[in-house]
Amino acid sequence: MSKFKELYRADIARYGGKPESYIRIFLFLYRKASATSFAPLKLLYKALFRLWANRRGLEISTTNPIGGGIYIGHAYNITINGKAKIGRNCNIHKGVVIGQVNRGSRKGCPTIGDRVWIGINSAIVGNVTIGDDVLIAPNSYVNVDIPSHSVVFGNPCVIKHRDWATEGYVNNIVE
Repeated sequence: MSKFKELYRADIARYGGKPESYIRIFLFLYRKASATSFAPLKLLYKALFRLWANRRGLEISTTNPIGGGIYIGHAYNITINGKAKIGRNCNIHKGVVIGQVNRGSRKGCPTIGDRVWIGINSAIVGNVTIGDDVLIAPNSYVNVDIPSHSVVFGNPCVIKHRDWATEGYVNNIVE
């Protein structure tokens, strides 16, 4: 199976196989723009993706390494730096910022693990690593490394260990 088909099927499966049409189009264009190697087609998919993403205020680069099974809930006003890495089966909600820091000890972009739930209006900035099975509560500001199996909340962020932190939040997981 091609990389496109594998990632696209994983994305669709996260929505229970029946996403809204605008999400289906968004995911199709994103994965095609990322996976196509034929230059004219790649340019066409990138242009269509950019038009579609701009309608919803989404700033996501087609060069982002995003694992299969991405779930974008309330797909509006999401900003993801082009150098950020996102794992499999992650949920990203309205108003999320995943950004770069340009100075200091945290200079760089985040790396986000698998099965991470990022709540509404959360910010993850700098060269930080978010482990697997992490729930980032709405309105949280994360600029430190977060170990796996954690719940994060607040500004500055408070980290609490919890096994199965995303249980009930990250559903329809695709392995």
